[in-house]
Amino acid sequence: MDASEPFTVDTVLAPVDGSDESATAVEYAVAVADRYDAAVHALFVLGRGVVRGLDAGTVDETDVAENTQGFFDDISTIADDAGVSLSTAVDDGFSQTRKTLHPGNVVLDTADDIDADFIVLPREPVTRAEAEVLEKAAEYVLSYASQPVLSV
Repeated sequence: MDASEPFTVDTVLAPVDGSDESATAVEYAVAVADRYDAAVHALFVLGRGVVRGLDAGTVDETDVAENTQGFFDDISTIADDAGVSLSTAVDDGFSQTRKTLHPGNVVLDTADDIDADFIVLPREPVTRAEAEVLEKAAEYVLSYASQPVLSV
């Protein structure tokens, strides 16, 4: 990009995991999108325990769907209040059979797939034994993303 070209953003990717930190990241993503007249795409990345439970049949798929939809409903009010378009998707952050599938790769692959111009993701200090899904991916995304990344 030439230094004289204005910085433009059409799509902001906001990876989420249902945590309070990821809801805060959506607020920042909506603010960026509002500033650049862009849209937000929220990607709910399912954690290792949920993916294993779904594979083993010990986690109910309907419960997961209801939880992710409830989170999307909550964050959609943030986008609606700002007049920002919001699209959503859900993806597994881990795989029992593919070692290369982890939350960082899922975020970057989605960014490429949707042609995201900007990524906003949570990066809170890990203070609990079980870190949230995206906390584990933040360093990877910050290191390898070709788009600007805001880590909040």
